[in-house]
Amino acid sequence: MGTKYIISACLAGVGCRYDGGARSNARVEELVRSGLALPICPEQLGGLPTPRPPAEIHGGDGYDVLEGKARVINHRGEDVTLAYIRGAREALHLARLVGATEAILKGRSPSCGRDLIYDGTFQRRLRCGWGVTAACLENAGIRVLNED
Repeated sequence: MGTKYIISACLAGVGCRYDGGARSNARVEELVRSGLALPICPEQLGGLPTPRPPAEIHGGDGYDVLEGKARVINHRGEDVTLAYIRGAREALHLARLVGATEAILKGRSPSCGRDLIYDGTFQRRLRCGWGVTAACLENAGIRVLNED
């Protein structure tokens, strides 16, 4: 059967979140153990270190970032948009290599969020929108789910 999913590596217990932590999810870990899922971290694939300053999308969501209409800015005010786009493209490349048809991604993330992301104020307020990688995968026909 082959790999069906790509998943946010933090959901498989990998300490790759911005703060160096993970958000382990037992169901996701079982998919990896069974060979049905490939863990990826788009931020790391894009060249960002772990840990790294938290970042949020300003001026839109991930679809807007991919169209050049919005930016990803970290809490230091640094523009990290290109790293997020590069990571999204690498994640898509890996998904295609393993034949993944679905992705299970970490909700609310500027990369992986689906439906809800943080609003760009660094106040932990949510708004409707998609992360950069989630939008890239969805645009390519890969069904995106969050961990819930």
